[in-house]
Amino acid sequence: MSLKTFETNFGGRTLKVEIGEVAKQTNASALLHYGGTSVLSVVVNKNEPTDGDFFPLMVLYQEKLYAAGKIPGGFLKREGRATEHETLISRLIDRPVRPLFADGFKNDVQIINTVLSSDPTCPPEMVALLGSSLVLQLSDLPFKGPVSGVTLGMINNEFVVNPTEEEMETSILDLTVAGTTEALNMVEASAKEVSEELMLNALSHAHSIIKELNEFQNVISKELGKVKKEYDVFTLDKDIEKEVLDYIGTSLVDAVSIFDKLERYAKIDEIKAKTLEHFKDRPFFKIIDNISVYDYKKEREFLGHVEATLNKVVKNEVRRLITKEKIRPDGRKTDEIRPLASRVGLLERTHGSSLFTRGQTQALAVVTLGGLGEGKIIDDIRDEDNKRFMLHYNFPQFSVGETGRYGAPGRREIGHGALGEKAIKNILPNEEEFPYTIRVVSEILESNGSSSQATICAATMALMNAGVPIKAPVAGIAMGLVMEGKDYTILTDIQGMEDHEGDMDFKVAGSREGITALQMDIKIDGITNEIFKEALEQAKVARFQLLDHMHSTIAEVSSELSPYAPKVKLIKIDPEKIRDVIGTGGKIITQIIEDNNNVKIDIEQDGRVFIMHSETEVINRVANIILNIVRVPEVGKIYEGKVVRVEKFGAFVELWAGTEGLVHISKLSKDRVNEVTDVVNVGDAILVKCIKIDEKGRVDLSRKDALEDK
Repeated sequence: MSLKTFETNFGGRTLKVEIGEVAKQTNASALLHYGGTSVLSVVVNKNEPTDGDFFPLMVLYQEKLYAAGKIPGGFLKREGRATEHETLISRLIDRPVRPLFADGFKNDVQIINTVLSSDPTCPPEMVALLGSSLVLQLSDLPFKGPVSGVTLGMINNEFVVNPTEEEMETSILDLTVAGTTEALNMVEASAKEVSEELMLNALSHAHSIIKELNEFQNVISKELGKVKKEYDVFTLDKDIEKEVLDYIGTSLVDAVSIFDKLERYAKIDEIKAKTLEHFKDRPFFKIIDNISVYDYKKEREFLGHVEATLNKVVKNEVRRLITKEKIRPDGRKTDEIRPLASRVGLLERTHGSSLFTRGQTQALAVVTLGGLGEGKIIDDIRDEDNKRFMLHYNFPQFSVGETGRYGAPGRREIGHGALGEKAIKNILPNEEEFPYTIRVVSEILESNGSSSQATICAATMALMNAGVPIKAPVAGIAMGLVMEGKDYTILTDIQGMEDHEGDMDFKVAGSREGITALQMDIKIDGITNEIFKEALEQAKVARFQLLDHMHSTIAEVSSELSPYAPKVKLIKIDPEKIRDVIGTGGKIITQIIEDNNNVKIDIEQDGRVFIMHSETEVINRVANIILNIVRVPEVGKIYEGKVVRVEKFGAFVELWAGTEGLVHISKLSKDRVNEVTDVVNVGDAILVKCIKIDEKGRVDLSRKDALEDK
């Protein structure tokens, strides 16, 4: 294929797509240019389905540091494991794309997006999402797209499409939306306590842009798209299904209605295991060269249909109870929150802690305060290089009563931690109000759904317990949806089974003033604005109930920091004096640190100096030392100093540490002075007046003028 080029407008900037020149051995590829940003999107796949019971889709978003003219840090000086940002964007692309593949499609598919050039004014993330959808449209894979995405900010009451990092600093909204032409199917947002009405308007505005981008993809795919191939898609065998249903009777349906999670799952697992064991007795043989050979593949396929039937029974019963009888697996009403319990300050030596329990979901949040120099260093293509607030989410397998993998955090843990950060970062004090790096860790101790939202509630209370002066408490709630045709039921505070068998996981976090974070994932093609509105209204009621409970546990921010937390003092100096504090080769500041119990000193380029130590006395002493180093005498002002050196022509007087001046012999007294030592000696404390500072910074002092003015 010869090179084909297509162009459209995306947020006031030109988006150009090139097809047919690069990566031609893939199923489909496209090179997208957005201003100075370039992204290569490709899709590859296997032609045969896997034996697993899931769709093995892998979506990767990777940033090459050469794209921003940077050399990687570290010893190896090359890109290594995915950064947190790359992981989050990979998830962001996966979530709207995955539901649009044909049901039962189980072929291995990989979508790779590589940022080759990065222009700070043209963010690459939504370009990569569009590229992912476009190559799927161009491929022969069974994809029901297109899908596109857009990021919206709001500055001065105006929506800004694909805002830059600089623009986001003044935006009250950071909203990423993806969807088909018919409906939205993914939402991610961080906001500064915005109203539900504003959020709905933003979603509507975003969808109008998405429709234009989808039409742009349709134009390209109609001209260059491959004919869709007939791939093998898993379809449940009706004869096997009937046989399984006859065997289990109503036992599995009855098990779904057991209220306790552990009892319910134990019973379901027991019935499944018994059924699979029963159907394993079938003789699966085939004849090869007149020899009877056991057909393991046929056995796996047969048992796959058995297991699929069992899963279908559970799913259908959960959905029937919710939509027809308005009964949930644990017996709650559709808008009812599970029982709540919480407390704070349960860990003595940490800087702040809280335990939040909602039903069978429990989060322990722990706060650690540190110096600004302890923030996270970011090594990627973005301009941001340091992160002051971090929220980390850990999900050990024991929280669901299981054994499992332990090691580095997975995509889910990184994603849930990032959502918690988005919910809380907009209610934190700025550096000058609270000059600390803040780390919150959420340990999930029990889980039955909505653990990310339990994290937000626990983190807020732990911050308050730690004495962090947040602007307002924030709570999070997870909403669900079960939709059959045009009939639907919205659920408040979904648990694990409702999340797994339902159609939507819609997380809403915020204060009493407004929304601070959103995240929506759905398993259907999309949902309408009306459902969004109803879900937001129902979530607001639940959010206020949670905030009431949290208020009953901790009503206000603790007035004092933990005795184990470091104390911080902020002073400001002239930026041109920073080198005087640091000294040649860091000699002066190193000496200050060594002489004062290894105090921490962080100096910013704008002249802000943060001094941190567990003892206030040490902090104040160091602050005085630094202020004296940068202090400049004022001409005409009288000081008390100490004679530190005597020469024939005069005496050198130390006004304060690091600053000396000369009192010439003629300025020692009103009377004539023959010898300097007739008037002063080393160690004497005397009053002097600053009478001159020359262009080299040398200070002239006068004892005579000081005595006259006294």
